[in-house]
Amino acid sequence: MKPCPWPMTLLLPHAPPMVLLDEVVSYDDDRLAAVATIADGHPFLDGEKVPAHVGIELMAQTCGAYAGIQALVAGNPVSPGFLLGTRGFTSRTSHFRRGDRLEIAAVVVFRDAEMASFDCEIRLDGAVVAEARLNLHQPKRMPGVQGGV
Repeated sequence: MKPCPWPMTLLLPHAPPMVLLDEVVSYDDDRLAAVATIADGHPFLDGEKVPAHVGIELMAQTCGAYAGIQALVAGNPVSPGFLLGTRGFTSRTSHFRRGDRLEIAAVVVFRDAEMASFDCEIRLDGAVVAEARLNLHQPKRMPGVQGGV
Protein backbone atom coordinates (compact mmCIF):
# COMPACT_ATOMS: atom_id res chain seq x y z
CA MET A 1 0.00 0.00 0.00
CA LYS A 2 1.21 3.49 -0.85
CA PRO A 3 0.68 6.77 0.97
CA CYS A 4 -1.63 9.23 -0.75
CA PRO A 5 -0.07 12.52 -1.92
CA TRP A 6 -3.42 14.27 -2.57
CA PRO A 7 -5.76 15.99 -0.10
CA MET A 8 -9.36 14.79 0.13
CA THR A 9 -10.64 17.97 -1.53
CA LEU A 10 -8.88 16.93 -4.77
CA LEU A 11 -10.11 13.33 -4.66
CA LEU A 12 -13.84 13.89 -4.21
CA PRO A 13 -16.16 16.09 -6.27
CA HIS A 14 -17.77 17.35 -3.04
CA ALA A 15 -17.68 20.76 -1.43
CA PRO A 16 -17.11 21.20 2.29
CA PRO A 17 -18.71 20.43 4.66
CA MET A 18 -19.76 17.28 2.76
CA VAL A 19 -16.21 15.93 2.49
CA LEU A 20 -16.55 13.60 5.48
CA LEU A 21 -13.15 11.90 5.26
CA ASP A 22 -10.03 13.44 6.79
CA GLU A 23 -7.45 11.70 4.61
CA VAL A 24 -6.50 8.65 2.62
CA VAL A 25 -4.01 6.69 4.71
CA SER A 26 -2.92 4.30 1.95
CA TYR A 27 -4.02 2.73 -1.32
CA ASP A 28 -3.02 0.28 -4.01
CA ASP A 29 -4.60 -1.11 -7.18
CA ASP A 30 -7.52 -2.79 -5.44
CA ARG A 31 -7.99 -1.20 -2.00
CA LEU A 32 -7.98 2.05 -0.10
CA ALA A 33 -7.82 2.94 3.60
CA ALA A 34 -9.10 6.29 4.89
CA VAL A 35 -9.87 7.92 8.22
CA ALA A 36 -12.66 10.19 9.41
CA THR A 37 -12.95 11.89 12.77
CA ILE A 38 -16.31 12.80 14.24
CA ALA A 39 -15.58 16.41 15.18
CA ASP A 40 -17.34 19.71 15.76
CA GLY A 41 -18.80 20.91 12.50
CA HIS A 42 -19.57 17.41 11.22
CA PRO A 43 -22.75 17.93 9.16
CA PHE A 44 -24.50 14.92 10.75
CA LEU A 45 -23.45 15.54 14.35
CA ASP A 46 -26.47 15.78 16.64
CA GLY A 47 -25.24 16.71 20.09
CA GLU A 48 -22.56 14.11 20.74
CA LYS A 49 -23.62 11.52 18.14
CA VAL A 50 -23.71 10.70 14.44
CA PRO A 51 -26.15 7.93 13.43
CA ALA A 52 -24.39 4.73 12.36
CA HIS A 53 -26.15 4.69 8.98
CA VAL A 54 -23.99 7.71 8.04
CA GLY A 55 -21.32 5.02 7.79
CA ILE A 56 -22.75 4.18 4.36
CA GLU A 57 -21.76 7.66 3.16
CA LEU A 58 -18.32 7.27 4.75
CA MET A 59 -17.89 4.01 2.84
CA ALA A 60 -19.19 5.59 -0.39
CA GLN A 61 -16.73 8.48 -0.05
CA THR A 62 -13.93 5.97 0.53
CA CYS A 63 -14.89 4.30 -2.75
CA GLY A 64 -15.06 7.75 -4.35
CA ALA A 65 -11.56 8.56 -3.09
CA TYR A 66 -10.36 5.32 -4.70
CA ALA A 67 -11.93 6.40 -8.02
CA GLY A 68 -10.44 9.87 -7.61
CA ILE A 69 -6.95 8.46 -7.14
CA GLN A 70 -7.38 6.15 -10.12
CA ALA A 71 -8.42 9.14 -12.25
CA LEU A 72 -5.51 11.33 -11.11
CA VAL A 73 -2.96 8.54 -11.61
CA ALA A 74 -4.28 8.09 -15.17
CA GLY A 75 -4.06 11.85 -15.80
CA ASN A 76 -7.83 12.30 -15.90
CA PRO A 77 -10.04 14.69 -13.96
CA VAL A 78 -11.97 13.48 -10.92
CA SER A 79 -15.63 13.02 -11.81
CA PRO A 80 -18.82 12.27 -9.89
CA GLY A 81 -20.07 8.77 -9.21
CA PHE A 82 -23.33 7.43 -7.83
CA LEU A 83 -24.12 4.95 -5.08
CA LEU A 84 -26.52 2.45 -6.65
CA GLY A 85 -27.05 0.23 -3.67
CA THR A 86 -25.82 -1.19 -0.42
CA ARG A 87 -25.95 -4.89 0.38
CA GLY A 88 -25.51 -6.50 3.75
CA PHE A 89 -25.01 -3.31 5.76
CA THR A 90 -24.52 -4.26 9.38
CA SER A 91 -23.54 -2.07 12.28
CA ARG A 92 -22.54 -3.14 15.74
CA THR A 93 -23.31 0.32 17.07
CA SER A 94 -26.26 2.68 16.75
CA HIS A 95 -24.06 5.77 16.47
CA PHE A 96 -20.56 7.17 16.36
CA ARG A 97 -19.52 9.63 19.07
CA ARG A 98 -17.83 13.00 18.92
CA GLY A 99 -14.09 12.35 18.95
CA ASP A 100 -14.28 8.87 17.37
CA ARG A 101 -11.54 8.26 14.82
CA LEU A 102 -12.99 5.87 12.26
CA GLU A 103 -10.84 3.79 9.93
CA ILE A 104 -12.66 3.00 6.69
CA ALA A 105 -11.47 0.41 4.18
CA ALA A 106 -12.78 -0.37 0.70
CA VAL A 107 -11.66 -3.40 -1.32
CA VAL A 108 -12.56 -3.81 -5.00
CA VAL A 109 -14.72 -6.87 -5.66
CA PHE A 110 -15.58 -5.98 -9.26
CA ARG A 111 -14.67 -3.08 -11.52
CA ASP A 112 -15.18 -2.21 -15.16
CA ALA A 113 -15.35 1.06 -17.10
CA GLU A 114 -18.49 2.36 -15.38
CA MET A 115 -19.47 -0.02 -12.57
CA ALA A 116 -17.74 -1.13 -9.41
CA SER A 117 -18.49 -3.14 -6.30
CA PHE A 118 -16.54 -2.76 -3.05
CA ASP A 119 -16.48 -4.63 0.24
CA CYS A 120 -16.22 -1.96 2.92
CA GLU A 121 -15.74 -1.85 6.65
CA ILE A 122 -15.43 0.73 9.38
CA ARG A 123 -13.19 0.11 12.38
CA LEU A 124 -13.13 1.91 15.69
CA ASP A 125 -10.28 1.18 18.10
CA GLY A 126 -9.32 -1.78 15.90
CA ALA A 127 -12.73 -3.47 16.00
CA VAL A 128 -15.05 -3.71 13.00
CA VAL A 129 -18.17 -1.70 13.84
CA ALA A 130 -19.86 -1.59 10.41
CA GLU A 131 -19.56 -3.36 7.07
CA ALA A 132 -21.32 -3.53 3.72
CA ARG A 133 -20.93 -4.17 0.02
CA LEU A 134 -21.45 -1.03 -2.06
CA ASN A 135 -22.33 -0.96 -5.75
CA LEU A 136 -21.43 2.22 -7.60
CA HIS A 137 -21.77 3.73 -11.06
CA GLN A 138 -19.52 6.35 -12.60
CA PRO A 139 -20.69 7.28 -16.09
CA LYS A 140 -17.99 7.71 -18.70
CA ARG A 141 -19.76 10.73 -20.08
CA MET A 142 -21.66 13.36 -18.19
CA PRO A 143 -22.37 16.82 -19.61
CA GLY A 144 -19.31 18.93 -18.88
CA VAL A 145 -17.51 16.10 -17.04
CA GLN A 146 -14.90 13.57 -18.18
CA GLY A 147 -13.72 10.37 -16.51
CA GLY A 148 -14.78 6.89 -15.40
CA VAL A 149 -14.36 4.46 -12.51
